Amino acid sequence: MKKRAVLLLFPIIAIVFEALPFGAVLRFSDPEATVIKTYSYFDLTPYGYANFGPFLTALLTIAILVFSVIYLLKPKKKLINAVTIISAVAALTSVMPLQFGTEYYNIVSVIVTLLIICEVAASVLIKV
Repeated sequence: MKKRAVLLLFPIIAIVFEALPFGAVLRFSDPEATVIKTYSYFDLTPYGYANFGPFLTALLTIAILVFSVIYLLKPKKKLINAVTIISAVAALTSVMPLQFGTEYYNIVSVIVTLLIICEVAASVLIKV
């Protein structure tokens, strides 16, 4: 039971970081200056500017948490497989802002990505 409870730790911490208004980065430029604004992963503003990764990552992290809670209550192989797959996809979506450049990825983004990767590793280790 304790081993399975670890699955809740990483998505909960990731959701806390995603809720902070510092993770999703947008850069606005004109000839005189560049303005960098940061948003919560749950904010739709970056999504509206084609930065889809943070919002998709936030949704997937919620799904990871839901499936982890269900797995904790009712441990079945299909549920832990779902946690692993959703976590892997979330790890991929969390690095999507890098397609625009490293300026769109900050320390909060790195922390969220690492937490999701830890969730992938934890789910794989629980399966073994």
